[in-house]
Amino acid sequence: MTAAGVNDAGYRMFNVVLVEPEIPPNTGNVGRLCLATRSTLHLVKPFGFTLDDRELKRAGLDYWEEVNLRTWESFDELKRGQAAEARFFFLTTKTERAYYDVKFRSGDFLVFGRETKGLPEKLLERNVDNCLTIPMHGTRSLNLATAVAIVLFEAIRQQRLLYISHTR
Repeated sequence: MTAAGVNDAGYRMFNVVLVEPEIPPNTGNVGRLCLATRSTLHLVKPFGFTLDDRELKRAGLDYWEEVNLRTWESFDELKRGQAAEARFFFLTTKTERAYYDVKFRSGDFLVFGRETKGLPEKLLERNVDNCLTIPMHGTRSLNLATAVAIVLFEAIRQQRLLYISHTR
């Protein structure tokens, strides 16, 4: 990485952040999504597993070692490590603003919380203007990897010309 959101090949990508992930297969699946989309996966401690967990690597298949992975001791540490202009969007069921109402830009950070509790209330309160939701009916929430895929692929869809030109 040469700058936030720019990889060595020179194209910009997205950043997926999992704050305190608990379930290894979800994180493994999100890692595969990040590899497939050339996005960076940021994991914020504490984790509900270790990075050498068998279930994590099983879900990530033989791709896990290729995932552009960064780990952080806290969300504040991650944020301090980024350029001032970096944009962060926080996915939660506690807002009305839909993810598809945002014009995503390459390099944006898509922040997701724990499978059982979501993002910490204080983090959401500090970032209320950047909270997004996935509208749904009949359920409280979606599987974490599913939620990441929905939002990440919308961000990529919006940037499709840039993304396609670097994948051919």
